[in-house]
Amino acid sequence: MPEPEIIHDTFAIEKSFSASPTKAFAAFADPQKKRRWYGESNAFETLEHRLDFSIGGQEVLTGRMLPTSPITGALLKWTSAYAEIMPDNRIVFSQVVDMNGRRISCSLVTVEFFADAGGTRLRLTHQAAFFEGSDGPAIRKAGWEGLLTRLGEEISRQ
Repeated sequence: MPEPEIIHDTFAIEKSFSASPTKAFAAFADPQKKRRWYGESNAFETLEHRLDFSIGGQEVLTGRMLPTSPITGALLKWTSAYAEIMPDNRIVFSQVVDMNGRRISCSLVTVEFFADAGGTRLRLTHQAAFFEGSDGPAIRKAGWEGLLTRLGEEISRQ
């Protein structure tokens, strides 16, 4: 029997927004704003999104992948637990991802907000262990890059 394989990976993404750190932070803290940029997608049908944005609080997002996805029909569940929240400064959370009831990864995510030339520079650092059958580091990074683009769209709506 082959040995189980775990892939460890860390990546960081930086984005700049024309809005203040307060507005950028609010897009993470407000359940309606967070659902729009994080919990809704043309790649999956959202079945559940709950957000308790507090230290020790949890966020749960469950969705079924649509035909626009290479994993059509898969049921994905992201469960996050907030470890640190400093308004307008940083958010730290752990996150596990399950696909069809099987754990595929475990991550630590840090989001930092910096005032920068009248706007915000955001840095997201993602550290993870990816298990057999997971999406892997490249797909996860591309996913976060897309999400942060959607975050920018949400911030612009405000």
